[in-house]
Amino acid sequence: MGPAEWVYLNGTVCRASEAMVSPFDRGFLFAHAAYEVTAVFDGKLIDFSGHVARLQRTLDGIDVPNAWSASELEAIHQALIEKNRLEEGFVYLQVTAGDYGSRDFAGPDTLQPSLFLFCEHRQLIGEKARDGVRSTLVEDQRWKRRDYKTTQLISQALAYRQAARLDRFSAILHEDGHVTEAASANLWVVLPGERLVTRNLGHQILPGITRQAVLDQIRVDGLSVEQRAVTVAELSSAAEIFTTSATGLVLPIIDIDGSPVGSGRPGPVTRRVQSLYYSAIGADLAARAPWLRSEVRADRA
Repeated sequence: MGPAEWVYLNGTVCRASEAMVSPFDRGFLFAHAAYEVTAVFDGKLIDFSGHVARLQRTLDGIDVPNAWSASELEAIHQALIEKNRLEEGFVYLQVTAGDYGSRDFAGPDTLQPSLFLFCEHRQLIGEKARDGVRSTLVEDQRWKRRDYKTTQLISQALAYRQAARLDRFSAILHEDGHVTEAASANLWVVLPGERLVTRNLGHQILPGITRQAVLDQIRVDGLSVEQRAVTVAELSSAAEIFTTSATGLVLPIIDIDGSPVGSGRPGPVTRRVQSLYYSAIGADLAARAPWLRSEVRADRA
């Protein structure tokens, strides 16, 4: 599936084919832009307040003024969801540093940001969530402020291209012997003894909104989590690995570079986290993820 027909660009809802952005926009020239992607389930925005807060933090960090309040952004999202009749999928938002008809690194004292949004219809809970995906290890070569969600995504794009050439769905990034995160998701590792570990926040990783929502859910459920860097060597002994993101929700990784993770199928901790998060966003587990219930029954038997 590609982008939905209707998009939003600087105050106007129009067809995607009619949306025009200046080649002098700083987003195009310098990747001077922030973005967010919010999941939509049953026609409703998921974890939206977290995405808006992270957008503001990124804009502050890259010196781009925010010309829209949280309520204005929500109204734009809702209007686009309704216009495209989006029941399940995502809304992408990009704020660039704008166009001033020239190209110089510093730009004007006061930037005039540009706002673009589009939707995509996609099944959020499907076969990949049920069966898991295969991944590959890729050296992390991103810039140092990975905690800002900017459009400087060339390293991630190249990582995904490398994974695709190997017939793998995702890539796990690493540097100096430690895992940072997946190419576009936060990584979680279940070590022997059902010890759940995820990378601690800092400049090295993006503070995922789905990551935080999952942390909130599993803490209420009584599952403990250790937040620290996992070594690449520890991945080989992992019983389970999964990622969290707005686009994949909770996605099991069952194989890394040809070596199975644990049993080679999604494990009980992953299934527990999926059940908790799917329920939190309002999913009917019996209808959308019946495999969760059947596996729980099989484990108990």
